[in-house]
Amino acid sequence: MKTMKNWLLTGLLFMIVSTAFSQGKITGMITDGTGSLPGANVVIKGSATATSTDFDGKFTINTTTSTGEIVISFLGYDNLTLKFSVTNGGTTNLGTIVLASNSNELSEIVVKSSIVDVAKDRKTPVAVSTIKAAEIQEKLGTQEFPEILRNTPSVYATKSGGGFGDSRINIRGFDQKNIAVMVNGMPINDMEGGTVYWSNWAGLSDVTTAMQVQRGLGSSKLAVASVGGTINIITKSSDKKEGGSFSSGFGNGRNFKIQGSYNTGKLENGLSASILLSQTMGDGYINGTQFEGSNYYVALGYSTKNNKHDFQFTVTGAPQWHNQRSTVSTIATYQQYGSLSDPNTRYNPDAGYLNGEAYNIRKNYYHKPIASINWDYKINETTKLSSVFYASMGRGAGASATGGIRGKSYSDVLAFRTADGLVDYDKIVAYNSGTPVLINGFTGLQTRAQVGGVYQNTSATGSNAATGATTGTSGISQTSSINSHDWYGAVINLNKKLTNTLTLDFGVDARTYTGYHYTVVNDLLGGGEYFDATMKSDPARHITATYPTDVQWNVFQKKDYEKISFNSTGKVQWLGAFTQLEYSKDNLTAFVQGSISQQGYKREDNFVYVPTDPLASTDYEKILGGNVKGGANYNISEKSNVYVNAGYYSKQPFFNSVYPNNRSTVNPNLTNEKIIGFEAGYGFRSKYFNGTVNVYNTNWNDRYLKGNPLPASGTIAANTTYTEYLGLNEVHSGIEFEGSSNITEKLKVTGMFSYGIWEYKGNATVNAYYQADNTPVDGFTGIPVYMDKVKVGDAAQMTASVGASYEVVTRVTVDANYNYNDKLYAGLTPVNFTSADNKGALELPSYGLMDAGFSYKMLTGKNKDKSVNFRLNVNNVFDKVYIAESRTNIFADDNLPVSGTQLPGANGTYASKGLLYNGVATSNQVFFGFGRTWNFTLRYDF
Repeated sequence: MKTMKNWLLTGLLFMIVSTAFSQGKITGMITDGTGSLPGANVVIKGSATATSTDFDGKFTINTTTSTGEIVISFLGYDNLTLKFSVTNGGTTNLGTIVLASNSNELSEIVVKSSIVDVAKDRKTPVAVSTIKAAEIQEKLGTQEFPEILRNTPSVYATKSGGGFGDSRINIRGFDQKNIAVMVNGMPINDMEGGTVYWSNWAGLSDVTTAMQVQRGLGSSKLAVASVGGTINIITKSSDKKEGGSFSSGFGNGRNFKIQGSYNTGKLENGLSASILLSQTMGDGYINGTQFEGSNYYVALGYSTKNNKHDFQFTVTGAPQWHNQRSTVSTIATYQQYGSLSDPNTRYNPDAGYLNGEAYNIRKNYYHKPIASINWDYKINETTKLSSVFYASMGRGAGASATGGIRGKSYSDVLAFRTADGLVDYDKIVAYNSGTPVLINGFTGLQTRAQVGGVYQNTSATGSNAATGATTGTSGISQTSSINSHDWYGAVINLNKKLTNTLTLDFGVDARTYTGYHYTVVNDLLGGGEYFDATMKSDPARHITATYPTDVQWNVFQKKDYEKISFNSTGKVQWLGAFTQLEYSKDNLTAFVQGSISQQGYKREDNFVYVPTDPLASTDYEKILGGNVKGGANYNISEKSNVYVNAGYYSKQPFFNSVYPNNRSTVNPNLTNEKIIGFEAGYGFRSKYFNGTVNVYNTNWNDRYLKGNPLPASGTIAANTTYTEYLGLNEVHSGIEFEGSSNITEKLKVTGMFSYGIWEYKGNATVNAYYQADNTPVDGFTGIPVYMDKVKVGDAAQMTASVGASYEVVTRVTVDANYNYNDKLYAGLTPVNFTSADNKGALELPSYGLMDAGFSYKMLTGKNKDKSVNFRLNVNNVFDKVYIAESRTNIFADDNLPVSGTQLPGANGTYASKGLLYNGVATSNQVFFGFGRTWNFTLRYDF
């Protein structure tokens, strides 16, 4: 018996010693199905043994047990537990391990805060696409921020005029005024008009951790303008792991950018900090669009030891100036300064020279910093309070021209043009200062007469000069339309887990906004004074003060300007409440949510009205709106899921619809816009292929739309007006597909396809106003337009793309993507739709663009935990010439203009006279897209 006990004790001791001293290794590579995941955590379950993946997503971890489990975790993905078995002294390779995305954890901020409504894969029933920081950092290059999204379904992004930050984006045919753009849960669409100027947010691409596009009404709990979709932008948080980077890049158009960042990581005392600074400049791809921009980002964080409270303070801003191409030329003009077969697509009718230096009268300069404090309070295991308090002060303007000479504006296609199409600003200065000059199209020297002993500029174009006279009195000035604001807001959300299956959210959304709108004189261009007669209480002011077009870095500085043309203040007060109930059990997730908001609009104006007039300061016009949404997702299996959602949105009109025509009288036909949306989809997830397909239908009634300028005519100069459509109805429906596949461990393929049917329904009315002072255009007030079945323009209704990346050798990758756009129609111009038998919207030629890139990552440092990264991007590889948008609807079979007693059609049609480019009449005003561009970036990560 004793001998048996000794044998048992000896055997047990041997087993313990063998286990204690056995040693094995576990290796593998962790990916998300499309790329490696550096920094993923790997832990042997039940022990303190842990490691993290390297820059290639690979890991090696030692184990003292022959069997067990490892737990893999990475921010933005579901945790994964895997069993392992390893022999003593041996190595077990687990191969490629694919983590499933959990979009609710895209960044530290998202995990902690219920403010940010980010969709969760196979759970939130909405159509969604996510762009991660690595892709933005790698592929954006010198493209505009919205362009990184153009390979997602139903997204159309264009550079518009081509100035720095002047790009625009449409989702499902809806422009960015009707797309909710959120940064860390904060709405950033302008509170008066819903606009988003990407030049004010040029630095976002530097600090974005992830960007998610939710198409349709989306999952936002707020009563925001998510008609077309929601763009959720998640920025870096201060408690990222310790490290930083330096980068420098350059590209065509003398584009140069330098950037540096550093994160302290979370310190033992709970504090953390992050900072990023960058500077960019260049000449621009379009002629005369020089630019310069800066970006700063500072984040400070603090977490209590018990993790009950977490605070994140961030401030970021991107002060910039850039010259623009605001005047839209006809195709014939591009051909004039190029050739019939090769139009000069870089031509800028606003650019020229003054005193021997490049000069552009159209310039944007702005600084819009935003500061926020995020506070997340874990009250207990079932209750969490999340809040964000924010403030933004925007200071800046867009400079343009006011007035004219002998009835001609600076942008006239002939009067002040040099032989190569530039604006002769020296000639304008000479005439303004009294020097006789030759003006193209006029006979003999033209001279300017003084008014009251001075060369007096006004808003008049000079059309009052006698026919055939050689003397006029009017002149041209550079003026700026100031659009500054002060904006404060807060969003507070309480998240309560009622049961194991039910979660309730409710909260408030409060905002206050004051917008300052007026015009100042920047440059008299040789004139002696500016005479302004628009201020009712002082209708004869002689102004000599001018103000530079410089960026205002100090947004707290109050400046006193002498104002011209108009001066009004728009005030908006927003108070909203929202709630959501979510059910989640096993394979079924469902939600219902509702929100209500009251927007109050107040207008103050001491130009149009004398101070004693009650309309000089209105009461708040308060309008209720809100939405109700619901949806469900069911996971059929581990690979397949289906979802459906529907919603109704009562959207308050924009400020200019409440107070139209630059007046303080409330629109008597004021009504909320009504949107009804429906969507259904199917998703498939596997190790080798991920895909989603969905259908949607959106009905939008009583829409307000600010449209394109009226075409130039004998009484209206080009690009000097704007239009407003009232009572528009639209129907947008379509189908979307998005997928990705790991063909091999080294070859990844992505693709998308979308097809939409976007049409107007019924008829509407249109008004036209002059841009300079918002006065009505004679003959264009309350004009009926026949819109039934007219295609919605400015966005391609069919898009497709296919892309691939291939790792040639370790850490050397090449990639390419082809993007195709079809069913692209011109924007609205009311003169084309005043007849019931109109031809509809002009369809533009389809086009496809190829982009390509090359990446190399070189590991450095003793532990190979640092890297030097090289990236080359080439966009539009084949230098495709294409029309990206058209402001007019002139058809090939339309008659050419006639004069005098000529009958319609006497001069033939555009087609009969060969005045076509790629099938499009050459009198159409268009913007061509960019040709081939390239950029190279070198980045050091440590």
